[in-house]
Amino acid sequence: MGFTIMMNQLIEFSINHWEMVAVFFAILITLIFVEQKGGAQGITPAAATTLMNNEEAVVVDIRTEKEFNAGHITGAISIPATKMKDNLHRLEKHKDAPIILVCKSGITAGPSAKDLKKQGYSKVYKMQGGIAEWQSSNLPLVKG
Repeated sequence: MGFTIMMNQLIEFSINHWEMVAVFFAILITLIFVEQKGGAQGITPAAATTLMNNEEAVVVDIRTEKEFNAGHITGAISIPATKMKDNLHRLEKHKDAPIILVCKSGITAGPSAKDLKKQGYSKVYKMQGGIAEWQSSNLPLVKG
């Protein structure tokens, strides 16, 4: 009974505020399209740990040097996003390995992932939630 009432209210809201509902769906479709278009797949810190342990994934931290030195994932390579194109040669030997891009909050890794994919890197992932999610999962960071 509660479900029926809730559905009726949702339908009534949708009819009375169809403009808002249309805008919501337009934004949702655009967001899905942008995320799927040539970008890297997002993975959780747990999935990243599995890739690191089982497939020798390479972690590339795209935050600034200062942020990297304040705390980073063990074994991560620091290549700030602003210098990615100039430093792709540093990843050349890892071209066939999974590459996990880590930024501050999981939002800014997209452009760097696209750069890597354009250069032929096929196994590119971006950490969902970035280093913040890694920390909130109580996973270790090293300094320096």
